[in-house]
Amino acid sequence: MTAVQHQALLALGAALRARKYQFTTVTPATQARVLARPSAPEHATLRDIFGWSRPFTAAAIDDELLACMRAAGVLEEQDGLLRSTVRMSTLAGEWLFHSAYPTTQADAVFFGPDTCRFVRAMEQTPAPAAEPVRRIVDIGCGSGVGAITLARRFPQAELLAVDINDRALALADVNIHLAGVENASAHHSNLLTQVDGLFDLIVANPPYLLDAAERAYRHGGGKLGAGLSLQIVQAAIVRLAHGGALWLYAGVAMEHGEDAFLRQATAMLEEAGLRWTYEEIDPDVFGEELETTGYADVERIAAVWLVASKEA
Repeated sequence: MTAVQHQALLALGAALRARKYQFTTVTPATQARVLARPSAPEHATLRDIFGWSRPFTAAAIDDELLACMRAAGVLEEQDGLLRSTVRMSTLAGEWLFHSAYPTTQADAVFFGPDTCRFVRAMEQTPAPAAEPVRRIVDIGCGSGVGAITLARRFPQAELLAVDINDRALALADVNIHLAGVENASAHHSNLLTQVDGLFDLIVANPPYLLDAAERAYRHGGGKLGAGLSLQIVQAAIVRLAHGGALWLYAGVAMEHGEDAFLRQATAMLEEAGLRWTYEEIDPDVFGEELETTGYADVERIAAVWLVASKEA
């Protein structure tokens, strides 16, 4: 994303916020059901355009927004109709850009109910024992919502939003500026390999599914998608400061009633001497995945919240 495109997308976000735009992004399955209903492109609303990713005509949107979209490079034309290549969701008082539906691109930036659960869990979890909390990193930051949430909660801390996806970093940077938080910044890093030092808080909402296309926002790797989550646990063990904590939101495939991720992750944590708590936030998410290759023996996919703490 060029500097001109960055400024234009920032202007688009500010204009949508000024128009009191609101939209809650749903699961892909619900999205598909809603989009199957009839629509009239000439009467598309802002929610149709920037939320539901519906096609629209130029007459359906005002000139200011259309000019911002063109300058930002987020407007495409197909079969005589226009379409936004970004969506905007509202969550916890923030306006956040992410990828348009469907998220089929290799560098798509995902946002949905998992994001809502992740933010809620961060807001409700007690602060780490480290006092004050000076350094925080959001691994696999995506849209940057985690870093923004924690930048507001810990205004004295330096927030690093890291990802391997350049598209995610570009949108996270726009979202951070749109939020007006000055203690957060986006950086390219594979896990923590390209950032230095110890952290008082490490947070992550990594991909946890088995994806045949191995898209970065979706594919967790390893057995049943837990590979990346386990890598994050291992990375946190060696990079947490005394009194620091890891907050990890993940999805876990339950096979024959067993939570293999819990068994492997807690074995690593206990060997390293870290204390931990573990909670199933939602017992059944992305149930449609059970029909795909790799999930033949999986009973359910649960959303979980792992908190691991290092002694002060």
